[in-house]
Amino acid sequence: MHPIILLFVISLLHAYEARGSDTVTPVFVQKGKDLLLNVTAPVKIVKRSDFRWRFNDSNIFRLFDDNETNTIGPYDGRIEIFLQNHSLLLKNVQQDDSGRYTAGVFGIKNTYVGKYSVTVQDPVSPVNGTVDLLSSSSDSCNLTVTCSTQDSHRINSTFRCDNNTCSQEEGGERSKVTTSGTSLRVHLSKGFSVICSHSNQVSSDEHITMIRDFCFSNPAPEPRSPITMAIVIISFVIVIVVLVIFAIAAAFVRHRKNGKHETEEMKNTLYETVQVKSVNPLVDQNPTDDAAAPSPSSIYSVIEAGP
Repeated sequence: MHPIILLFVISLLHAYEARGSDTVTPVFVQKGKDLLLNVTAPVKIVKRSDFRWRFNDSNIFRLFDDNETNTIGPYDGRIEIFLQNHSLLLKNVQQDDSGRYTAGVFGIKNTYVGKYSVTVQDPVSPVNGTVDLLSSSSDSCNLTVTCSTQDSHRINSTFRCDNNTCSQEEGGERSKVTTSGTSLRVHLSKGFSVICSHSNQVSSDEHITMIRDFCFSNPAPEPRSPITMAIVIISFVIVIVVLVIFAIAAAFVRHRKNGKHETEEMKNTLYETVQVKSVNPLVDQNPTDDAAAPSPSSIYSVIEAGP
C-alpha cells in the first residue's frame, strides 16, 4: 500500500515539474531597445552536459561543463551572457528577433530553466483628435470627437455637455484594436476634456481636446479648486496691504513737504518785516517825539554854519 502511494506522489511531482517547464512567459519589447531574459531556476551543469540559450529551434549560445563558451554566428557581438546567473541580454532588437527563446541544461536529461515568447513592436504613431460640433447654445452643446492615427486608423464618439458636466453617448468609453495590434481609445476625462489614446504593449501616445474651446456661446468659467481660490484671496489681500502702505507713505511724504513749505513762508515773512523796520526807523516813533527831532533843514543849517 505504501509503495503505491509513494509512486503516486512521485508521478504527481513529475507531472507538476513537466507542467511548470512548459510555462511560456510572454515578453514585449520596443524595436531598437535591449532585451533581458532571466533564468527561472538554478543552473547545474554536470559532466557531459551543457547550458544553452536557444532561439526557436536553433542554438545561439552554449556553456560547456569546462566553462568554455560558444556564441553562434550572427549573435556574436549582439548577445551578452551573465555567467553569475546565466541571464541573456540581446542588444538592439529588431522585428526578426520576435520568437521563442528557451534556456536549459541539455545532456542525458534536458532541464528547462526559462521559456519566453518575445514580440518586438514598433512605437505607436501619434494620435490626433478632431471635433465636429453638432449643436451649441449658451447652456448646452453636442459634438463628435474623432481620434485618428497616421496609419489611417480612426474611432469616434459623441458627447453631450451643459454648463456643469459632460456625458459620453453610446454607453461611454469606446475602443478598438487595429490591424497592427495597437489599441485606439476615446474617453471622457475629468471636467470638460476628451482624451484620444493610441497604445501597444511598449509605447503610447495621447491627444487631449478641451470641449469648452468648442461649446457654448457664452461659456461658463471653469470651477476653481479650493487651492486656487485660496491663492487668489491671499494675492488680493497682499495687493490691498501693499496699496495701503504706499498710500500712507505718500501721505506722510506730502505732509512733510507741506510742513517745510509753511516753515519757509514764515521765515520769509519775518525777514521782510525786519527789513522794513531797518529801512524806516522813524515809523515806530511816537508823535510826541517829532517836536524834539531836528528837521532836515535845521541839520543842514548847522552843517553850513560850521567853521
